[in-house]
Amino acid sequence: MLRLGRPALRLRMTFGVMAFVLSLFAGRLVLLQGVDPDSYAQAATKENAAKYTLHANRGTIEDRNGVELAVTEDAVAITADPQQTKPVAQQLAAILAPKLTGTTTAKLVAAMSGTGRFTYLARQVSPTIWSTIQAEIKAANVPIAEQNKGKPTEQQAPMLAGLYTEEDPIRSHPNGSIAATVVGVTGADGKGLSGLEYGLNDKLSGKDGQAMYEVDAKGNKIPNANHTVQEPKPGLGVQLTLDTDLQYVAQKRIEAAVKQYKASSGTVVVMDVKSGELMAMANYPTFDPNKKYKSSDLNNPALERSYEPGSVQKVVTMAALADAGIIDLNTKLQVPGSIDVQRRIIKDHWSHDTMNLTISGVIAKSSNVGTIMAAQKMPIPQFVKYLHDFGFGEPTGLNFPGETKGLLTPGDEWPELTRSNVAFGQGLSVNAVQETAAVNAVANGGVYVPPKLVRNYVDANGATVPNQTAPPRRVVSEKAAKEVATMMEAVTAKKGTAPQAAIDGYLVAGKTGTAQQVVPGTGKYGAWATSFAGFAPADNPRFVTYVVLHDPQGARGGGLQGGPVFRDVMSYALQKYVVPPTGAQQPNIPLTWTSSKR
Repeated sequence: MLRLGRPALRLRMTFGVMAFVLSLFAGRLVLLQGVDPDSYAQAATKENAAKYTLHANRGTIEDRNGVELAVTEDAVAITADPQQTKPVAQQLAAILAPKLTGTTTAKLVAAMSGTGRFTYLARQVSPTIWSTIQAEIKAANVPIAEQNKGKPTEQQAPMLAGLYTEEDPIRSHPNGSIAATVVGVTGADGKGLSGLEYGLNDKLSGKDGQAMYEVDAKGNKIPNANHTVQEPKPGLGVQLTLDTDLQYVAQKRIEAAVKQYKASSGTVVVMDVKSGELMAMANYPTFDPNKKYKSSDLNNPALERSYEPGSVQKVVTMAALADAGIIDLNTKLQVPGSIDVQRRIIKDHWSHDTMNLTISGVIAKSSNVGTIMAAQKMPIPQFVKYLHDFGFGEPTGLNFPGETKGLLTPGDEWPELTRSNVAFGQGLSVNAVQETAAVNAVANGGVYVPPKLVRNYVDANGATVPNQTAPPRRVVSEKAAKEVATMMEAVTAKKGTAPQAAIDGYLVAGKTGTAQQVVPGTGKYGAWATSFAGFAPADNPRFVTYVVLHDPQGARGGGLQGGPVFRDVMSYALQKYVVPPTGAQQPNIPLTWTSSKR
């Protein structure tokens, strides 16, 4: 007999299974909605979300008058989703390659045919180029769409798709090579590589933001879907002390001098006497950061190159001696043609018998022997202290990347030969800004003002924050500085070593320099540097200008080669800033003296 089942038991078992399944669903529902709903929602969103970097605007670098030297311009990075571009990689590459630099058709095809969902194809592409690319892709898709009409999906030709962009700003330099070695450049990643771009990178860069968007299976943003945006924080702008017009004149003038005298390089520095602001810092050779350049182009010799300054250093020596009361304008010396210092014979740059020179004559004729004779009257430790006070052997405080602090023999127990060499500008090394600042202290009545290159920082709202520098310090008395300035006025007179530096209508104080230089890799002297430093008006100084030429060929001389550059650059500065002549006449300063008859 066929036995019938027990319906009540079957019903109870069915309800039991159903209850168990429902309890699983209920537990999962409690977990999702009650225990940790946010984490699950975030996980789900993450699965279908894309992150985009929102690049912060890099701060602008401008001169003292608001002229832009480095700015950030809009550009894009072109990216690809290889899953979409692989079927049409060859067609897309044919459109992209002619318009992009630094890549090839083969590289583009390989990138668009790879694995993954994201790859960069090009960085810092101008919006104009991207618009052209988009237009060509749109035009190429028109005939493809026509061919696909009425065909089943599996038989349709793939459309050109899968290219995307993200913001990727580019740095440009509206004034080309002007101050390029000072401003520096950025790399493809937008970070500073040299100059102030590197040294001030943290301030200029700002902080990138981020956006997160929900996307579909193909990576496209879903309109009106949830998204979060963390806004970028723009970098600070930097206002320099440089004057673009004066910088241009200085660059052109030093370029002409380097070419004229077949020198390897040259530098001009112009400083405002009272504030210490660097009005120009020109180097040649230089480069245009908007064009191709080499890594060797990126240094700033005005701060990164050290050299022996030569006779310009006598300005500092005489200031120290005058401040200590060892010399004054009435000091007279009987100066032989050479002097023996620790069995080393040191001569003047011209041959002569014993001459009766005033201390002004020692400076005007740039006598090494006379300078040594005067310097020997000062204790060496005292002399060394003055050198440090004038900023030698110390950083300038500009915090410029790669800056050299020069070389000054450590300690103050120098042999007499070291002191004698340093007194006339050999045996120590400096950078051009150090030497300018030292001469500026004499022009400024004996007060050393730390050089300044950054004037202000400017935030996104236009508010300015002044850049603080170390306070000025007195290094010699006003009387001593005035006496040395008077000695320097004789240098640009007709009987001095640099009448080429004279400026019509203005009283000019100056000093020439011609120094031997060690040839790199040899340890021996075999090269030269010629220079000229001066200020005007001499009796009420407004600017100091320093010129140095490295390895000039032919007849050498700081007055001959540096004097005319000084004259032209200083003349422009005085005219642009409407500095009137003081009306003072060139003083009749005796350079020699006659022995009284007994």
